[in-house]
Amino acid sequence: QGKGTKMTEFWLISAPGEKTCQQTWEKLHAATTKHNNLSTNSKFNIPDLKVGTLDVLVGLSDELAKLDAFVESVVKKVAQYMADVLEDSKDKVQENLLANGGKGHTSQIHPPRLLEQQWQAEHKFYSSSLDTVPFLFIFKGVNQIDNDLKARASAYNNLKGNLQNLERKNAGSLLTRSLADIVKKEDFVLDSEYLVTLLVIVPKLNYNDWVKQYETLAEMVVPRSSNVLFEDQDSYLCNVTLFRKAVDDFKHKAREYKFLVRDFQYNEEEMKADKEEMNRLSTDKKKQFGPLVRWLKVNFSEAFIAWIHVKALRVFVESVLRYGLPVNFQAMLLQPNKKTMKKLREVLYDLYKHLDSSAAAIIDATMDIPGLNLSQQEYYPYVYYKIDCNLLEFK
Repeated sequence: QGKGTKMTEFWLISAPGEKTCQQTWEKLHAATTKHNNLSTNSKFNIPDLKVGTLDVLVGLSDELAKLDAFVESVVKKVAQYMADVLEDSKDKVQENLLANGGKGHTSQIHPPRLLEQQWQAEHKFYSSSLDTVPFLFIFKGVNQIDNDLKARASAYNNLKGNLQNLERKNAGSLLTRSLADIVKKEDFVLDSEYLVTLLVIVPKLNYNDWVKQYETLAEMVVPRSSNVLFEDQDSYLCNVTLFRKAVDDFKHKAREYKFLVRDFQYNEEEMKADKEEMNRLSTDKKKQFGPLVRWLKVNFSEAFIAWIHVKALRVFVESVLRYGLPVNFQAMLLQPNKKTMKKLREVLYDLYKHLDSSAAAIIDATMDIPGLNLSQQEYYPYVYYKIDCNLLEFK
């Protein structure tokens, strides 16, 4: 599918059966393909569900609208978190968001193919009865995914955050960063009763002053005891050894020359513990990454399939409410071509305007009509729901 023309947006519509439902399908297919392939179409066969009273259906219609919004939000969350977890390889997101768990040879979300497999697999369950059972079943499953996602994301984000904090400590300017990974044991005079080694940040512009001045900034500085241990863009890290009792005096004087003495105790145990903590977090993150991506893959598929089921149930309920009993309608899935969407709307309008006496007044179908706008979305003379997979694309 050329990226330019195909949308990852699908229109799920239904129209009453004419002499037969097959005829309804053929008519739509002919109308949309006659004009330069306005859309790619497939039948969307919904099993006959047992229908209760109209009152029950009206109630279900509202429940389903809420359920649809909830399930869509979870599908989005799982997809978005997949993008967050894959960090630098956003281009891999799409191939991990397969709505059929990666079965088959499709590398795109492909509702038509997916749905055929799905309905066949779960037909029995849905054909039992159209009451609240499927809704509770879907809600429970998707709610579980939502809760699990929160817990898993929280654990992984904590790990990631702690690791980033440690990495940040080991980066940045010499004024703030950890010096533990820069200095070596031999840079210090250790275990001396009288002498101590200080670490000093010297701006590069003032380095010549440092070389001239450091031995005389206080009494009792060991001559020629300063070396450059490290540099960043602006400064040098230097060591200097002096008598302990001269330290305060030295710090005070150094500040006047813009030399900053960093508080630092050379402690091998602590430095080792820091390094080990960083390795532990890094290993943990790597260990959790694979299983987390797998969990996201599987549960994206579950949530997406649940979402399509909700759409199917909505089409069923809405079609019965609109076209009456006995149940006689054909649901169809259209994937519009981006450039000809407006034309496709016109063709559908011409095909189905006879279904609705008020349709004549609303050729501009985006207007709000009080009382007709049942589900807070555009009103058309045919039943229409959008399945928008663009929400799953991360650039």
